[in-house]
Amino acid sequence: MNATDRTPADLLRSALAADPSRPLVTFYDDATGERVELSVATFANWVAKTANLLQGDLAAEPGDRLALLLPAHWQTAVWLLACSSVGVTAEIGGDPAAADLVVSGPDTLEEARACSGERVALALRPLGGRFPEPPAGFTDYALEVPGQGDRFAPYAPVDPDAPALVVGGTGLTGTEVVDRARTDARQHGLGPGSRMLSGLPYDHWEGLSAGLLAPLAAGGSVVLCRHLDRLSDGALEQRRESERVTVTAL
Repeated sequence: MNATDRTPADLLRSALAADPSRPLVTFYDDATGERVELSVATFANWVAKTANLLQGDLAAEPGDRLALLLPAHWQTAVWLLACSSVGVTAEIGGDPAAADLVVSGPDTLEEARACSGERVALALRPLGGRFPEPPAGFTDYALEVPGQGDRFAPYAPVDPDAPALVVGGTGLTGTEVVDRARTDARQHGLGPGSRMLSGLPYDHWEGLSAGLLAPLAAGGSVVLCRHLDRLSDGALEQRRESERVTVTAL
């Protein structure tokens, strides 16, 4: 990876330049049977569209705070990199009442209504499906994101030393996120081509690192599993083998 990368969005750009066709995020939901595999190019396209929605339709600016009320999910990973692309601070599980914008899953809509700014809702259905009936007062992400542009350019350069992420009560700049992700990657023994399986939630640094940032920083990929407790030990071992997993975080 590029040693000059200073934000998570920089890490994604370097991954895209190095090998756009390789897998980046493979997502399983063992409650629904969903499996989605996104290459670097496909993931980056989702990030670009989401960043365009965030900067354009939602009028988000660098320094804005976005309460991210989503579980460990491939679409959450997309939002995290989109926030980094725009310069918006993503607060995992943040207080909607204190945020400029909120992004909510289907289970936190009432909590999210406390946000006085823009509200976005994700159904978290297989294949990025929309709500059967869009929730009142929210932009339905699945309805709005497909029409966004496939390339993104921020209106203003993103400052890598500005606040970028709040997770588990700890605030980090873009540079600190990258540095910590690289440190974790080394500790896990990750490198180009590594496959890390994570069943950890995104509401603390360890889960966010294992489930996205450390593999991204290392030039590897992640097998992100939700509701992994519904999988038997034998089925988990089979998944490790079929997905060519090299490191596991449970």
